[in-house]
Amino acid sequence: MREGAGEEDRVDRDTSSRRAATGTAPAASPAAAASPAPAAPPAGIGYVDMLRGIVEDSGAGFAVLDTELRYLYVNPHMARMTGLPAAAYLGHRLAEVLPHIQRSEQVLRDVLRDGRPRELVVTGRTWVDSPYQVREWRCVYHRLVDSAGRVVGVAGVGLEISEPQQYVYELERAHRRLALLDAAASRIGTGTDVAGTCRELAEFVVPELADAAGVELTPPDTVAARRAPTRLAAYATRPGLAMGLAALDARGELVGWPRGTGTRRNLAAGRVWRRNAITEAQWRSLVPRWPPALACLTAGVHSVLLAPVVADGRVLGILLLARAGESAPFSTEDATVARELAARAARALDRAVRFQREHTMALELQRALLSEPGQLQRHAGVETTARYRPADDGSLIGGDWYDVVALPGGRTMLVIGDVMGHGVDAAVAMSHYRSTLRALALAGLPPRHILQHADRMVADSGFERVATCFLALGDADVATLTYASAGHLPPAWLTPEGTMQLVPVPVGPPLGSGLGRYEQRVTPERGGVLLLYTDGLVERRGEDIDRGLARLTTLPLSPTDPLDEIVDTVLTRLAAGSEDDIALLAARAVRT
Repeated sequence: MREGAGEEDRVDRDTSSRRAATGTAPAASPAAAASPAPAAPPAGIGYVDMLRGIVEDSGAGFAVLDTELRYLYVNPHMARMTGLPAAAYLGHRLAEVLPHIQRSEQVLRDVLRDGRPRELVVTGRTWVDSPYQVREWRCVYHRLVDSAGRVVGVAGVGLEISEPQQYVYELERAHRRLALLDAAASRIGTGTDVAGTCRELAEFVVPELADAAGVELTPPDTVAARRAPTRLAAYATRPGLAMGLAALDARGELVGWPRGTGTRRNLAAGRVWRRNAITEAQWRSLVPRWPPALACLTAGVHSVLLAPVVADGRVLGILLLARAGESAPFSTEDATVARELAARAARALDRAVRFQREHTMALELQRALLSEPGQLQRHAGVETTARYRPADDGSLIGGDWYDVVALPGGRTMLVIGDVMGHGVDAAVAMSHYRSTLRALALAGLPPRHILQHADRMVADSGFERVATCFLALGDADVATLTYASAGHLPPAWLTPEGTMQLVPVPVGPPLGSGLGRYEQRVTPERGGVLLLYTDGLVERRGEDIDRGLARLTTLPLSPTDPLDEIVDTVLTRLAAGSEDDIALLAARAVRT
């Protein structure tokens, strides 16, 4: 015990007694002096009135609902932002006063059940015009209990977040549009077929950009026509509209956009044309034929966007987009995306159009050159027939050829060849080789000299496309066959006994290399059928060519069958899945 403590305690007790007797309070501590005492509410204003003032002046929406989720109270801000007076809410549920607002009532019932507050995002449209297509509020709901502990309702406070959420949506939408354009590069124009490219474009934009889409092409021979006709080349629609818009699917039909209309002027100038909230009268003026317009009205199509497909200043066609039902109208951003998609598709479509034109020219040229030997022919005791078959996808045309040359003295020259590459250049090269070999054969040269001279002539001319070639010279007078090969596959011989054998022949370099030294082989003519072919018949990607040759030599064929039947059987059994074109020539000696 510290010294003198008793005296100090006594003094403190005396001092406290005097303060108590006089009614004075002890001096406040520094901390107590810094904290003002709570102020009493002004006279005449209760806590309830104070809270009501805060709620009614708030910039947030505030509502009180009973246990059946009927409105008991809404504050002025909620009334203003929804466009309904507060009295219109009282006694009604949300769906009755704001049918376009989506809010989970189950969440509110959970609040009533367990008393735990819940946070909820409420979305939709109100009766007030808004710059936002969909408005959003972040709301918190609390259970209300009276003084007796009974649950009497739910109170909700909501703050609108439409503006920041709209910014997020715009970023997401921009990202989706960029992703859409990136995907277009890999999904539109994957092949060289015009119809396929149009179909890829129409299917690509549905349903991401439109509920229905079509691609119309301008036929090249009718560009200057008065009605600017187009032909529907592709059409796509989301499943829910497929039946309703069946009348729009007029693929192959020639239509035209009326002269003097804004549609026609925009398309001619290569500009996007957009129209929303289309009326019946406008449909009649927009669509050249009324049945499609009527189908659009019936299906609820309300918005149309046309984007010209333009390449190198030429309008190749039109990308047509339509939206129906609850889909939003086309926006300026949609028009920008459609224009970019049409531009990207135009490049692919232009390549496809050019390729198709070249493909058609090459095929017509090749068929013109090969038409005669393709039919059953007889000359100097030799019966021949031939076939030419493009690749399965129809895109590889040009390099393969066959020929049958009737020579003096009872001789017949059989030719099979394959020019490197495809297309018009390969077809022209094939014609050049064919003419050169014919001229050399008619000069009376033996097969190895024909190949040697042809190789030198092509190399000296600077011709860049080399070719493989096989010659078989039949001489009916002496019943012999003379073979020579310039890098070509060996012929197959269907013996009189019905077995298939490959004929061994010395192989020289392809024609056009300038290195040609060729050998030839002479064999007696022993009957049966001789088959000359190009590599497309037996060669497959990723497979050793010996397997293809084995398939050929194991075919069950009869040497006495008609030649047409034999070559058709060979093609049926072996040509499926070929990635290259095929030329096939069959010959058989005819005994007299």
